[in-house]
Amino acid sequence: MTAFLLRRVLRALLTILIVVAAAFVALRTTSDPAIVVLGPDAPPEAIAAFHEAWGLDRPLWVQFGSYMRDLVHGNFGKSMLDGQDALEKVLDRVAVTLQIMVPALVLGIMAGVGAGTVAALNRGRPLDRLMMLGAVSGFAVPGFVLGLVLVLVFAVTLQWLPSGGNDSWKGTLLPVLTLATGWAAILARFTRSAMIEVLDQPYIRTGSAKGLIWREVVIRHAMPNAAIPVVTMIGFMVGGLLAGAVVTESVFSWPGLGQLIVTSVSSRDVAVVQCVLVLVAATMVMSNMIVDLLYGWLDPRMREGGR
Repeated sequence: MTAFLLRRVLRALLTILIVVAAAFVALRTTSDPAIVVLGPDAPPEAIAAFHEAWGLDRPLWVQFGSYMRDLVHGNFGKSMLDGQDALEKVLDRVAVTLQIMVPALVLGIMAGVGAGTVAALNRGRPLDRLMMLGAVSGFAVPGFVLGLVLVLVFAVTLQWLPSGGNDSWKGTLLPVLTLATGWAAILARFTRSAMIEVLDQPYIRTGSAKGLIWREVVIRHAMPNAAIPVVTMIGFMVGGLLAGAVVTESVFSWPGLGQLIVTSVSSRDVAVVQCVLVLVAATMVMSNMIVDLLYGWLDPRMREGGR
């Protein structure tokens, strides 16, 4: 188990390093932050002073070495726009984003896993078709379209909820529902497929033939064995918590990390963009590593094989 865990940790650290290096090179070679911040009409002296102040006049490998040294000590740099600490600026927005992402994830898991299980247990029946029709519809409709429809119905027509902002708890309902619908649709399809595959296995039929209560067969034998593909998808969803609401936040004017990403990229605020990418990459990698560990717990063969 120790070797299994060590391999996963080393792979996670290598992945984060690759993401950091790629983002660093891309942000500094695609355009000049000085021109974006100061404007295209800025005099050469001002651009040169900006380069010197932010260390952009040094060779790229020297800049990367300095950045990695600061990163190891927890220093993500400062925003080129307002001089604010990049990590503090990002963490403030992360807290706002999690206000809608966490409830949406919980609601999506409960609705998706529940609907998929019910559909599998009623395979081929009208309830199954109804569940899958809803899942396909929820998956096919883009998030921004669903968000605009919800705003039109509940904010404009019925005037029950605000169209955006985070001034009250009511403002979270529409973005949470928009995000949860897409996640629930995906999980419903995965759960149904996994459950049907397990329910067709011989040991399930044997348990039923021996007189075991069907509910016990489903809960104790079918659901744990169908969990691996579902856990995989949930892992991807958890990994995308920080960066998965860019479009939704734009639709509902939610002042979270998604809006910060858009504004920082457009203004070439290098330190903030890099900080966001590091945190997003770390979240994705950590969630995938946790999923790998859950694989080893759910299926000991994977732990023994080390794959």
